[in-house]
Amino acid sequence: MVKIIYKKKAQMKKITVKNLIDFRGKTDRTKITFVNNLKTEKIKSVDGSGGNYWASCLSAIRNAYKQNNLDLLDEKINVLADKINIYELKRTKDQFQKNIDLINNFKDFDMQLLKPNADLTFLKQPKNQSILDIKGLPIEAKPCHIFSFSENNSEEIGGIWFIAQKEGFKKSELGMFADILYRFLKKHYEKKFFVNPAYCIAVDLFNGQEANYGEIKNGNIPILIESTIHDLKKL
Repeated sequence: MVKIIYKKKAQMKKITVKNLIDFRGKTDRTKITFVNNLKTEKIKSVDGSGGNYWASCLSAIRNAYKQNNLDLLDEKINVLADKINIYELKRTKDQFQKNIDLINNFKDFDMQLLKPNADLTFLKQPKNQSILDIKGLPIEAKPCHIFSFSENNSEEIGGIWFIAQKEGFKKSELGMFADILYRFLKKHYEKKFFVNPAYCIAVDLFNGQEANYGEIKNGNIPILIESTIHDLKKL
């Protein structure tokens, strides 16, 4: 009797929004390789493209936003400047300097335009809620903050996602982050809050621009999530 052994199809543990954006920029041939690497978890951040490279500026900006205190940014800049003087490796010095540059970029934002004019309650984000199933694929949603607020006798919720990447993103790509943030809030909080599209905000720290889901709803930013996932699933 011949025993037939079936191989399990490789499954992706999670797909980030950056993965989806990178996939869109590939040629037809390299898209296949990219998807295969996703299955085997070979896609990794490189210097200047994400991960811990931007940890210093992201933590400073998250804290300044939550505390509504821009002075925290200058404090972080001073800390990073001291590190530049201490470390000898040029690569490390450059990393700290680039983090300083993005912090300075953020100082040009009117932070009040990135949040509702109301008292905010910042909510915890359980780790087991970070994966969204979209058309059978596990898409990761990890905004920096989610917050509830009251406006016109309505209990509402929104969030913000600060993104750091060398060269930044196109406005349409930034909209993909706002789209995933909106879906994340709809899935987990819609029963208790109205998800306000205008306050599902993604901020590109490199180019100094922002996008919100309201711009997608009114047609100013194209919807790219579905078509990208459709193309990825075909491979």
